Amino acid sequence: MKLNQSEIEALLKDVGAWLTGHFLLSSGLHSKQYVQCQRIMQYPRHGIMLAEALAGKVLESGLQPMTVVGPALGAVHWEVYVAHALDKAIAEDPVRGIFAERPDGKFEIRRGLELSPGEEVLIVEDVTTTGGSAMQVIDLVRSLGAKPVAVGTIIDRSGGSIDFGLPFFSLVQMQIESYQASDCPLCKQAEALVKPGSSKQKAQ
Repeated sequence: MKLNQSEIEALLKDVGAWLTGHFLLSSGLHSKQYVQCQRIMQYPRHGIMLAEALAGKVLESGLQPMTVVGPALGAVHWEVYVAHALDKAIAEDPVRGIFAERPDGKFEIRRGLELSPGEEVLIVEDVTTTGGSAMQVIDLVRSLGAKPVAVGTIIDRSGGSIDFGLPFFSLVQMQIESYQASDCPLCKQAEALVKPGSSKQKAQ
């Protein structure tokens, strides 16, 4: 399935995923806007539709990863939807969807799950700003002997500034301004700073 940027942006707004306020991003940057993709992921129909669009880009490149790994919590559900989309298209051995978690500040794969040496892995996240979480998961996958082959995201906010050293696929390139805390105009206006997931958010 192919979706254009305007169709995806409309979906984000329809489900209330495009938020305005004063947000502290996981990167440490501040922003006036935030996209909360879990508001899409709660609807399997929407999540699978986006996953099929991303999987199509990955497969068109000639890659056929058999495992999808995403950082928790942002990629929870998303990694399973993408694995499902690849599984339908590849139709060989089942494609796995796994989330990496960091109980002590460092990403791990837990809960009895393992990666095999040489296993080809697609790293996914919902929104890419600095790429820090994806980079950490890439390092984790390599440390376990598996082979990261690409990174995929719904929304690329990086402005083309990230080089993962791997193919990078996105569905939307979105220019949402972000600030260092010391330069944030919202801080200077004493706007309350909230982390995504709090109640002080309103849909765009």
